[in-house]
Amino acid sequence: MRAHHFSKFDPNENNKSTFEKLLDIFMQLLTYTSGDVREGLSWLTELDKEYELTNSEYGIGDFIEDLVSKGYIDENRQKGEIKITPKTEQGIRKRSLEEIFGKLKKSKQGNHNTFKPGNGDEINPETRPFQFGDTLEQIDFTESIRNAQINHGVESFIMREDDLEIRETDFKTQTSTVLMIDISHSMILYGEDRITPAKKVAMALSELITTKYPKDTIDIVVFGNDAWTVEIKDLPYLQVGPYHTNTVAGLELAMDILRRRKNPNKQIFMITDGKPTCLKVGKRYYKNSFGVDRRILNRCMNLAAQCKKLKIPITTFMIASDPYLQKFVTEFTETNNGKAFFASLDKLGAFIFKDFESGKRKTVY
Repeated sequence: MRAHHFSKFDPNENNKSTFEKLLDIFMQLLTYTSGDVREGLSWLTELDKEYELTNSEYGIGDFIEDLVSKGYIDENRQKGEIKITPKTEQGIRKRSLEEIFGKLKKSKQGNHNTFKPGNGDEINPETRPFQFGDTLEQIDFTESIRNAQINHGVESFIMREDDLEIRETDFKTQTSTVLMIDISHSMILYGEDRITPAKKVAMALSELITTKYPKDTIDIVVFGNDAWTVEIKDLPYLQVGPYHTNTVAGLELAMDILRRRKNPNKQIFMITDGKPTCLKVGKRYYKNSFGVDRRILNRCMNLAAQCKKLKIPITTFMIASDPYLQKFVTEFTETNNGKAFFASLDKLGAFIFKDFESGKRKTVY
């Protein structure tokens, strides 16, 4: 009996040129190579050898020429440099958003909806009976007329207060978000690449906020032995270093940024794969990679408590499943009254996007 394999039909796939198909792959490779064009093209050439991505009429050489002519890469022959352009940086962010948000729409994983009704700017599919104080604009006349016909018949039209249906709306809050990304050495240990999914999420979330929620703010903080901010445009180049995990430095910087933000709603998202192992005391680093160090842990807990007082919830996304880390994360989360997710790498984007979107809505009294 002959077997048949059916794949999902993509109506746009056949309409793509060879250049566009190669560009999709190249953009993905650039995320893995931290923006290294030469390495990305080298990987693409190897993939072409194995999977025959090109044909006799269009080869990798043609693709490189098109990348230059279309403004995706900038080649300086005198210095021997080749780098991606701002157009490519934005393209990588857009593709990350499409990849993660596309999975999000199809998946129920990480669904933490806490939507509540109120006077807002986005229509909710739910309706409810009219209550004193509701405005004329909130009345769903289609449902109300339908109720009147059912309750009183269609021969003589009568509409009473009991027939009125109200269409709820949700209020979108303005939010200042700091996304903390662990770039300690453990993010690439044991043969598992954890930094690339973290970068993709950061790029996708940045693109979502800057395009869909322009009144919001997002700041990216990376932390290793120390903590510092990176620009959105620099995210594709982000790399792991030979660092320990100074979670305290990351939290202190995030809090300092949020203190200067004027939005009433503030939050911290922290992506990490391990326990805090480093603390800066004066000019020296206090380090302990063996177990959870109480001195470091206490500083983390103090900051979690301070954030709670400032009404800054911290949502921790732990992308490692070590049992002994769960106790630390649980204690940290309880101190802040925040949230924690033990997310697998392939579900990280869905978890963060679901949580971010649910936090965009609140009840207005």
